[in-house]
Order: sequence, then structure tokens, then C-alpha cells
Amino acid sequence: MHRFPIAVQPYTVREALGQDYFGTLRKLAEIGYEGIELGLPPEGVSVAEQKSALDSLGLQVVGSHASFNSFDVDFDRLFDYLHDVGGRYVAISLLFESKEDALRKAEKLNEIGARCREAGLTFLYHNHDWEFRQYDGEYVLDLLMRETDPALVQLELDTYWVAKGGEDPAAYLAKRKNRCPLLHVKDMEPGEERFFAEVGEGVLNFRAIAESAASVGTEWLVVEQDACRRDPFESLAISYRNLAALDLIRKPASRT
Repeated sequence: MHRFPIAVQPYTVREALGQDYFGTLRKLAEIGYEGIELGLPPEGVSVAEQKSALDSLGLQVVGSHASFNSFDVDFDRLFDYLHDVGGRYVAISLLFESKEDALRKAEKLNEIGARCREAGLTFLYHNHDWEFRQYDGEYVLDLLMRETDPALVQLELDTYWVAKGGEDPAAYLAKRKNRCPLLHVKDMEPGEERFFAEVGEGVLNFRAIAESAASVGTEWLVVEQDACRRDPFESLAISYRNLAALDLIRKPASRT
């Protein structure tokens, strides 16, 4: 079984991050996470201070999620930040009103992707479940991937949202060879609510997902849980331990 470096998306602990920024980063590192998707530090914290803390904790900034349903991003500032901290990826998510809207936004994605490539970075589109709505018999996500240049726009697929959209994550990922360098791994509870679950605690088959990820060239697995029934740090620790138990972590923390 292929082993991956494991990163965390701190949206899972967003409330704690706002209350104790550096303490939250420390707790994530103590769980064992090797990487983090992180943006510019909060007011009062410099990029140099953030990077010093991350370096001391052994946390590598993998990339940043730049925006949700907006192209209004100071990309030059974000590019400078990622160069400073060593991140490689820029991701966004969008909403779509129609096929024509999706086609227009695909064109814009290519434009942003070209800017990212010029800056030495890789641009990613992060999906939710609504990209599995169909226009003329085609998923919005398939349309986006067809209408964007793979050299400019890659994918940050999210396993939970693929399943919520009605597709098998392992099978869908297997069709995206060399297109999905980062994979958001999150699980789904059984039952009608289909609530978020810790990785390995729900209904998704992460051995099959990992096999597909390895086959398409995924570089990092990124753990995220949008909402938790437990303390979010406990949820992230459970996900990490379960990934370790599946032998999917490149350098598992000894405490697990």
C-alpha cells in the first residue's frame, strides 16, 4: 500500500484557531500532522512569526484555500505569502447557476491558473456536492475539468462531497490521472443524514480511495471535517490514528 504525507485543513478547528492561533497549530502538530493548508496569518501576527512557529512544530504549509465563490482575491499577496512559507497550491471553490455560468467560470479558472503557473504555483479547484448536478447529462465537475487546461487547473477532490453527490470517490478519483495532487479525505456517517465522520469511522472505503490516489499521482492526503460531533481536535486525532492503522501515513507519529 502506498503511503502519503498527511496534512490537515484547519477549517475543522476554525473556532479554536480564532481563540488561540499558535496553541491550535501546536495541537495539530502534536497529533502528528506533517502539513497544513494555511493562509495569511491573523492581524497582529507577521508571516515571519507564523513561519517560525510552523518550522518549530514541523508543519509544512502545503497551500492555501483562497476563496469560496469569489474571484476577488489579492493573488499577488497570496503568491508572495506562499513563496515565503514554501507552499505550492492555491485552491478555490465556486457555486454555479447554469451551464453557461459554469462555462464562463471555467474560462476564469484558466486565467487564474495561468497566473499561478507564472508564479511557480499550482491552481486547484475544490469540489462540493453541487458539482455533481448535471447540465445536458454532464456533471458540472466533469465540465470544469473538460473546459480547463490540465497544465493550468488541477483538482483538490473531496471524498465526502463526491459521495454526497452520488458517486463512489475511489472510482471517480481513478478517472483523474495526474489531475489531483491534493485529496481532501473525510468520511460519512451511515443513515439518511449523511453527517460528516472521522476518517475510517464511516461508510467510505479508504483503502480503495488510497489505491486510486496512488494510481493518479496524488501527493498529499488532507484531513478535513466540516462539522464534528466530538471535540474537533479529538476528531482530527481519530482520523489520523485510523489512517495510521490503515498503513497510509508516510511518516506516522510515534505516539499513534
